[in-house]
Amino acid sequence: MIFNKDTAKKTAEVLLQINAIKLSPQEPFTWASGWKSPIYCDNRIILSFPPVRNYIRETMGKYIEKHYGKPDVIAGVATGAIGIGMLVAEYLGLPFIYVRPDAKGHGRKNQIEGFIESGQNVVVVEDLISTGKSSLNAVKALKEAHVNVKGMVAIFTYGFDVAAENFKQENVHLNTLSNYENLLEQALDTNYISEKELKTLSEWNSNPSEWNAN
Repeated sequence: MIFNKDTAKKTAEVLLQINAIKLSPQEPFTWASGWKSPIYCDNRIILSFPPVRNYIRETMGKYIEKHYGKPDVIAGVATGAIGIGMLVAEYLGLPFIYVRPDAKGHGRKNQIEGFIESGQNVVVVEDLISTGKSSLNAVKALKEAHVNVKGMVAIFTYGFDVAAENFKQENVHLNTLSNYENLLEQALDTNYISEKELKTLSEWNSNPSEWNAN
């Protein structure tokens, strides 16, 4: 679910303005997975633009406070959400931790970095949701540390059906500032894309693996 329509459109607008999200249906990008995609999202760029990062920080912070009260800890998912998560924690005056994809192979061999105690309430901050697997892997690590994961907030989601199903199966509540549907609306409204490009972008999102095969 998105926070609300106005937030979704505003977030899409600023992400397009700073090129955190790029749309290129004519010259697709290649993701690390090998997928061909007409969209590329790198929300770490947000950190380089103070007005945008402040907007993201405050919007996320206010949402968390409204819907979860004040959790004990904010957790960022490494690596993309470490910076954003720390900003949100600072805004709320809360401790911050982050979760690696896997435990380190040396030293203390931590997967969770920072101080956390059994029974504490945690809200997870993520920058981007694709299939949701890496995000839910972080939630799994937190639950194994015997903390209470209240939910997850993210900047953007591609809105894949598989992600919705994955979050449903794990019973994790997810809300995002914006999503693919509102991004395309905003891009069309501002003439970033044409109606023809909108059709191509919509086809990709409805079945990215098929689109990749063509």
